[in-house]
Amino acid sequence: MELTFLGTSAGVPTRARNVTAILLNLQHPTQPGMWLFDCGEGTQQQFLRTAYHPGKLDKIFITHLHGDHIFGLPGLLCSRSMAGNTQPLTLYGPKGLREFVETALRLSGSWTDFPMVIEEIAAGAVFDDGQYKVSAFALNHPVECYGYRIEEHDKPGALDARALTALGVKPGPLFQQLKNGETVILDDGRAIDGQAFISPATPGKKLAIFGDTAPCDTARQLAKGVDLMVHEATLEQAMEEKANSRGHSSTRQAAQLAREAGAGRLVITHLSSRYDAEGSQAMLAECQAIFPQTLLADDFRVVSL
Repeated sequence: MELTFLGTSAGVPTRARNVTAILLNLQHPTQPGMWLFDCGEGTQQQFLRTAYHPGKLDKIFITHLHGDHIFGLPGLLCSRSMAGNTQPLTLYGPKGLREFVETALRLSGSWTDFPMVIEEIAAGAVFDDGQYKVSAFALNHPVECYGYRIEEHDKPGALDARALTALGVKPGPLFQQLKNGETVILDDGRAIDGQAFISPATPGKKLAIFGDTAPCDTARQLAKGVDLMVHEATLEQAMEEKANSRGHSSTRQAAQLAREAGAGRLVITHLSSRYDAEGSQAMLAECQAIFPQTLLADDFRVVSL
């Protein structure tokens, strides 16, 4: 997986940061996909500064309906259609997402020429396609808001073909049965247990992408044991009370959550527009004092899992 941060500012854009949007390139060898998490104003303009194109998107996940997370969505959908793209697109988000999209298109006399499905979600399983499982967790914000946990299914272990060949097993249909963990009977009567010739499975990657939130009980479940956790850090530690009163988190709270959840790495984003480059580095330092494996998301920063 690879994340590209298209926007990292909270509330309003700045000269250096656009509002929230995160692109996830799955890079799966058999089931590639490109997903977008939130779509603040100007997101399609941000796409133009990358190697990616909105027409390649097949899923968009919206954490909540505040403007800095969705005002770019109608424009992106219309541009995608005007480009002649016919690839299906599925939108996931809280109740009200359908009304927002359909009303924006209707009042502006716009439409989409590609198949589009809008799924209004609740906490729990969002989908599982056999390669990836996505779950939604309710967060603590003034409007209905979710975080998404993306889990790649474990990759099956490799079959030890050399050992099987040495035993006289010929490549072909029997190899596939053994790869499936079955027991096969050879012509000479020997029983070969496929489980004994398969290496351990490779654990799939786990990623947590938070929407806006003040600290809450579900946050630890969302982030538990993930390889990478993306969390807002709207305000510095000294302004923690103000952050929480508006449904946001401080640097300290984001870092503490990453440590308590056993996350591999933390990426902080959604920084208030009050912070310039120097102020952003100070916020990063506050996080790293608690959780050293913290990165700061700047616009167009790429983070690989």
